[in-house]
Amino acid sequence: MEPFTCVDLFSGAGGLSKGFLDAGYNVILGVDHDDAALKTFSMNHGGAVAMNLDLFDHSNIDKVIEFLDERKIKLDVLIGGPPCQGFSYAGAMDINDRRNFLYLAMVKLTERIKPQAILLENVLGMIEARGGEGAKRIITDFEKIGYKMIPKLLFAPDYGIPQIRKRVFFVGLKNFDGTFEFPPAIMCPEKYVTCEDAISDLPTLQTEKGEILRGEAIQDYRVAPSTDYQKLMRRHSDKVYNHVGSIPIEKTKKMIALVPEGKNYLALPEEYRGMYKYHEALTRYHSKKPSLTINTGHRSHFHYKYNRIPTVRESARLQSFPDDFIFYGNQSQQYKQVGNAVPPLLGQAVAEALKSYLKQSKEVYEREI
Repeated sequence: MEPFTCVDLFSGAGGLSKGFLDAGYNVILGVDHDDAALKTFSMNHGGAVAMNLDLFDHSNIDKVIEFLDERKIKLDVLIGGPPCQGFSYAGAMDINDRRNFLYLAMVKLTERIKPQAILLENVLGMIEARGGEGAKRIITDFEKIGYKMIPKLLFAPDYGIPQIRKRVFFVGLKNFDGTFEFPPAIMCPEKYVTCEDAISDLPTLQTEKGEILRGEAIQDYRVAPSTDYQKLMRRHSDKVYNHVGSIPIEKTKKMIALVPEGKNYLALPEEYRGMYKYHEALTRYHSKKPSLTINTGHRSHFHYKYNRIPTVRESARLQSFPDDFIFYGNQSQQYKQVGNAVPPLLGQAVAEALKSYLKQSKEVYEREI
């Protein structure tokens, strides 16, 4: 059987589609409106094409359809993580934020090309905030066009990812009356992959005197991998990429040096606490626990041992991007790409679970067309 075909809308750098690629799918196309992210996508997804389209404009959907028609591709799976900042706890929670409706581009494309399955990933607020209004919208709009959407909250550490990240996955199956079984957890809390498990083999970027080095764009590993996770991340790479340190200003270096492992600004001496308002300010990761949710470069999270923020590569490791996945653009753009991504290992777990449903429906699906 030929590999199942996959298109990624709102692809960003392509964390979700990287998971599908690693699960053996043929990733055909990634669509986004960010040139730096699209370059990263195109350089890390084999022969997949990257297309810059503004999906607020639904007429651009025609360009995706034309692309598939020209290549005579019948799509099996449409995947995507449309921005929904109005449901994000990190944002203003504005129910009328126009970005909340970007998912409609996926609905419109689905209605036109009728893939076997849909996978839509989004923030926890979709099922929690405002009585789950966001999730209800998605489920209703896809049901109208013949897709039963099954939502599930997945917790990244349960799937071997060293990061506290909760995301909602909606799986939609065409003309399907059963229940999709999401992949079971493969890790228990006592066995979660920790920050130390994930990144301790990467160059320290420290001098013997403890001074921070900026490092080089490409470096040698210097030490052997010491955990199964490190071996997995290094499996196809013999160099370290995107591992450039950022030297904090003197005030920040002084403050973070006072924060113990696993604590934040609230652990500072009383006279300094009032300098910070953001609840995650000066958060130092704990070496024996997964990291907090990787952000897009707010510079509020710090290495569990060193007085600096994690590098792009360290953040990518915590997101489960393998070391041969190279990020492009300036450093700020790279941090944004990593923070906005779906952890590839999480995408891969769902992609593997979806295969059996696709195989079951393939014969009926092909008879329809």
